[in-house]
Amino acid sequence: MLEAVRQQVLEANLELVRRGLVIYTWGNVSAYDKDSGYVVIKPSGIEYEQLRAEDMVVLDLEGHVIEGHYKPSSDTPTHLVLYQHFPEIGAVVHTHSTWAAIFAQAGRDIPALGTTHADYFYGSVPCTRELTADEIRGEYEKNTGAVIAETFASRGISSCDVPAALVREHGPFTWGRDPQEAVYHAVVLEQVAKMAYHTMTLQQIGAEEKPMQLELLDKHYLRKHGANAYYGQ
Repeated sequence: MLEAVRQQVLEANLELVRRGLVIYTWGNVSAYDKDSGYVVIKPSGIEYEQLRAEDMVVLDLEGHVIEGHYKPSSDTPTHLVLYQHFPEIGAVVHTHSTWAAIFAQAGRDIPALGTTHADYFYGSVPCTRELTADEIRGEYEKNTGAVIAETFASRGISSCDVPAALVREHGPFTWGRDPQEAVYHAVVLEQVAKMAYHTMTLQQIGAEEKPMQLELLDKHYLRKHGANAYYGQ
């Protein structure tokens, strides 16, 4: 079942390793197949070098396993909430990549400080509030997805304009139309987080960051995205 999607999810998970975004079993990729209504996700706790396409787990949006001989990722409920709240997305990535996780652990947004950021994220990449003790003791992974959706709704952020979020004291999630694009966004997020950290250091951490010019943010983002985009072929 969904052999092509399983292969895409496998390759996306392995790309995280090649790009240095995960070690050991940290991280996972899923894809949502809109034709079947099923989600394909990496199994829980399996080393990347052991993974095969047939090891990927197929579930419905309620989390019921449809096919698979392993348990799905422990982060599966987070992925499912994101698919339910952001119906335009087709894949989700979660990592603990160093620079993005630094911002998450500090409870800081990644500010838009330059054009590299603006090419991919229309404004700051938001960091969520911390989960309450009840949310952690309860359906923790589901509540992790819910706090991302809450952050985007409360701040009026489009999941298409900013395809990433930081969960406070945890780490980054990114998404895209397919697994390849979601991984691409995870790679870009890590790079812009690194650049932002060093920029903020030079500006003296603790001082208020000066955001980039709005005109420059608009120019770089909108030349790649939206009805009047003109970048590329």
